[in-house]
Amino acid sequence: MTARSVPSTDGITLAVHDLGGRGPELVYSHATGFHGRVWLPLAARLADRYHGWGIDYRGHGDSTRPGGDTVDWRGYGEDCRAVLDALVLVHPFGLGHSKGGASLLMTEADRPGTFAALAVYEPVIIPTGSGRSDPPSLSEGARRRRAEFASYDAALANFSSKPPFSALDPAALEAYVRYGFAPTATGTVRLKCEPEHEARTYEMGARHGTWGLLDRVTCPVLVMCGDPSDPGPAQGAAAIAERIPGGRLHVFDHLSHFGPLQDPAAVAAVVADFFAEVRHG
Repeated sequence: MTARSVPSTDGITLAVHDLGGRGPELVYSHATGFHGRVWLPLAARLADRYHGWGIDYRGHGDSTRPGGDTVDWRGYGEDCRAVLDALVLVHPFGLGHSKGGASLLMTEADRPGTFAALAVYEPVIIPTGSGRSDPPSLSEGARRRRAEFASYDAALANFSSKPPFSALDPAALEAYVRYGFAPTATGTVRLKCEPEHEARTYEMGARHGTWGLLDRVTCPVLVMCGDPSDPGPAQGAAAIAERIPGGRLHVFDHLSHFGPLQDPAAVAAVVADFFAEVRHG
């Protein structure tokens, strides 16, 4: 599995991971606090149909962090565009989760026709003027998250015993830990995505304004969500699908907000059917 370095705005250098596979290009776009290689278990299920690229967004994975006291989500959209341009990806497919889904939709809204089709799982796009925001518990939880462990195995044991990570597919959780921590000079391992950066990302999730641009998205879009009765982004998925001209909705009643990492096989099957319909329909 090889990686590419890609320059983005604000002096950021991104890491982009070749996830393998064959066929049309497919860009994998991760959620807040994760990284591009957390998609490996799902990408393996699509590898006979698509060639995958996993982006590490700014402040995540092996990409560099921006300075300043806040996080502007538009920077994540700029990262996505930088990757598409650097890799010369023409009309790729895109699969995004949470913030990663919003980043793909930002890119398509800014440059309509960029993607052949998008599949986005609970994208964080909040209606303008709704007064909604990510709950403070997300940023507070991120700031409290333990960032350093004695070893990779210790980190894995910790996350596998606590929700919501305990609900993840074991291979997805393994990828999160193995590629989401880095060794330190003292022999421990530390989260690559600093808890403060994750917290600031949550705090700014209602301010990127993509809701008002969704009518500019011209490619087919599958908006996916878990149980709509769960509080959080699942409750807004239907409205997002309705606002996108080529949008449709798929509900996974058995999944939570972490659906693509919770049941990679189920999500991959639905995505494969949708992309096949776009390609051959």
